Amino acid sequence: MVVAFDHALVLGPIAGTENPADQVRRFTDAGVDAVLLNLGLLRGCLSSLLGPSMPGIIARIDWTTLWGLPGGDGSGELRSCLLARPEDAMRNGADAVLTYLAVGTGDSDFETKEVARNAEVARECERIGMPLIIETLARGKNVKSPSAPMWLKLHTRMAAELGADLVKTDYAGDPPSMRDVVENCPIPILVLGGSRYSSDAEALALIHGVVAAGAAGVFFGRNVFQADDMDAFLQNARVALDKSKPSPARR
Repeated sequence: MVVAFDHALVLGPIAGTENPADQVRRFTDAGVDAVLLNLGLLRGCLSSLLGPSMPGIIARIDWTTLWGLPGGDGSGELRSCLLARPEDAMRNGADAVLTYLAVGTGDSDFETKEVARNAEVARECERIGMPLIIETLARGKNVKSPSAPMWLKLHTRMAAELGADLVKTDYAGDPPSMRDVVENCPIPILVLGGSRYSSDAEALALIHGVVAAGAAGVFFGRNVFQADDMDAFLQNARVALDKSKPSPARR
């Protein structure tokens, strides 16, 4: 159970991201496995991550215009850049780093740079012993359905070939389709939650689907910190995820 709390860098202070240190403390107290943070917020929330069961720290080290600029309409030219190196994240106490990888944009120059950037990060992670998670997405004018297994199998395999240790990606829509994606990827997959679902029950249903598909877990953000009852949601999510037993090959 990973809580993604890196949204404010691209979306601004959306609901649930106010008082970040207090929110991170609630994640820690709930016993989540890890929290995804940007490096600036990580430094400000270190004391909130301390506890009898300290969550792992995943550092987001890049930025993208894939979601559009704050206040814009998302129609501008695509750009992405590194904000820090894996060594910077390690120095700040991170246990792993995470970067974006987008395909299907229709912009070959952007996607070439995406691949090169992730390859560069992967090689540095290998040198210093830092685990790498790549958030793989199909977005843009060539993508009619971002969750289509065809796209998911393509970019998750790309991440593995580049040297990622884990993948964060979309849900295929149902357990059989997602299982096909999981079984065709040589590294573990964690499913992202995306936009806020209509209810906590609907978000929990997705977690049950993820478990049934054999995925390694979830990266939930808005469906955690915008939940109707966050503490109860995290408790129920833990129960659902604990029903999953990883195969020996994925340990």
